Amino acid sequence: MNWQKQAVTGMTLFDLALKNIRRNIKSYGLYIGSTIFSIIIYFTFAMLKHSDDISGLAETSKQMQAVMSASAFVLMIFVAIFILYSNSFFMKKRKKEVALYSLLGVRKRSIGFLLFFENIVIGLIALVIGVSLGFLLSQALLALLLKLMGLSLSVGFAFSMQAVIETVVVFFLIFLVTSLMGYRVIYKFKLIDLFHAEKKGEAQPKARIFSALIGVLALAGAYWLALQDLMTSSAWRVLGLAMPLVIIGLTVLGSYLLFSSVLVYILNLLKKSKNWAWKGLNLMTSSQLLYRIRGNAKTLTIIATLSATTITAGGAIFGTYYNTEKNVEELVPFSFMWEGEEQDIDPGLIEDKLSFEAKEVIVEGEIYDEAYSVIDKNAFQNLAEALDWDIDNMELEQDEAIVVEPYFDERWQEQPETIDLTDDVKKVEAFYDKPLFNIPTLPGTTVVVNDTAFEEIDGEKATYQAVQIEDYKSHLDLSKELEAKTENFSSAVQNYQASIESSGAMLFVGGFLGLVFLVATGSIIFFKMMTEAEEDKDKYTVLYKIGVSKKEMKKTVRYQVGLIFLAPLVLGLMHGTVALMAFSNLLEMNLWEPVTIWMAAYTMIYILYYVVTVRGFNKNITQAVTQEG
Repeated sequence: MNWQKQAVTGMTLFDLALKNIRRNIKSYGLYIGSTIFSIIIYFTFAMLKHSDDISGLAETSKQMQAVMSASAFVLMIFVAIFILYSNSFFMKKRKKEVALYSLLGVRKRSIGFLLFFENIVIGLIALVIGVSLGFLLSQALLALLLKLMGLSLSVGFAFSMQAVIETVVVFFLIFLVTSLMGYRVIYKFKLIDLFHAEKKGEAQPKARIFSALIGVLALAGAYWLALQDLMTSSAWRVLGLAMPLVIIGLTVLGSYLLFSSVLVYILNLLKKSKNWAWKGLNLMTSSQLLYRIRGNAKTLTIIATLSATTITAGGAIFGTYYNTEKNVEELVPFSFMWEGEEQDIDPGLIEDKLSFEAKEVIVEGEIYDEAYSVIDKNAFQNLAEALDWDIDNMELEQDEAIVVEPYFDERWQEQPETIDLTDDVKKVEAFYDKPLFNIPTLPGTTVVVNDTAFEEIDGEKATYQAVQIEDYKSHLDLSKELEAKTENFSSAVQNYQASIESSGAMLFVGGFLGLVFLVATGSIIFFKMMTEAEEDKDKYTVLYKIGVSKKEMKKTVRYQVGLIFLAPLVLGLMHGTVALMAFSNLLEMNLWEPVTIWMAAYTMIYILYYVVTVRGFNKNITQAVTQEG
């Protein structure tokens, strides 16, 4: 048959591929859009990774390049999975078309080449658009990154050919895999299966009490393990480094069993409730969800896990960035501190200026030596007042002392009742667990004694200066000038700058990846719902013909899509809350305010995806019933 031989030529197939794309651009739109999005985010990140500005920052923030490289690898794996997932929905819609080609006598090999050409054309279009938009986006994101890191550097337009090559190679491999998936569809299924691919249903699942109980216990166990104290928990001692894997495994298992068992149980109860089931299209809504619960349970588990990951990672990073200034001021309470004589500083800037003497006392121990900084009571009172401490004006006897231990942790330490200063044991009258000095200048434990005891103590004496200035963050130049003139210097502004660069970079990377994960979770539901909308067109057309209004159909769509969005969001927020509580307890930081802001932002974007999905679902149904009507 000559026409068949002509049909299998490369040029003919390539022309047919182009015609298919032009003719079905709406059907291809979701897949092309997800591919372009994936290329944009990966190329943007590759541009930032290879940026000269970022390379320059690596000198001041050495972990930046490592973070960017590791994040780029995670992003590569993620976009590959995301494209493969969206491609699977795309191929499902095309199975009937593939079956039609087979019915007309086109060989499977030729159909495979056709799909290959289509995938390559889509890939080339997506690459051109994605790289172009990614270049523009990378410039804006680089400026945002520098702002988050507290750096006022000018950003010029720079194009990285290395980033282009890396992006092309990565996505060529991804497109190659998706093309092979097309071959698999052709050879795996029989002709009749391809024609009825969209009509396959599932048997109604039954609620299994045992599975639901295991799911609840698995989640309870995961939450209990996550909230165990890392330092004191026997579970951590037994499981060790395997603990995070156990927690993740129990969380995923519990989520899946909750969706596949508890959700089935709830939907069955709703179906049996006459007051609810016979109101509007509620019975159809619950039945639709019930018969698809197995496929939805897997999807919902993936979405809940991704949501929890995004909320946890983003909340922890944002919380750290949010508390940067507070953490710096706790570890470096004075604007400047150094060892030596006074330095000239503009008096108009100075709020407090103190000079004091300290002795270093080394006490030999059986395992390791203890180093103490000893000061007199007068120096302690002046320093404490400068830091606005609420202290009692007590009189210290010769055998009494005040202890300041900035690293004290009651989880594995006890407050000392006495302290030994080279065979001179003193009773501890007061104890403070926050820094009295800048930690980089005078680390470790501080002991306060009366003036007579201070003079009698045998130790190397040194003079120190402590200065508080107004708006310390805006005096980096002064800090560097003082650092060059002094020894053992520490500065709140330099510590803040280093911390904000590190946490700002982490916030940027975490926020970027979090946004990607968020878009992916929304897109997964969107693809799922759009596929179901295509499958349900005929059902809604029949309902419209028998008199069901469009308003009532839109209402059932809102319920149906709402449950698919709400269930994983609620569970993801629960997972994230527990994980962030564990993180907060571990670092002894109050993260509730930044975490609440992060969760609210995540939820708002998630709701936006819900609105878009409902509109898309309704649009498909409205077009179908209008054409039939």
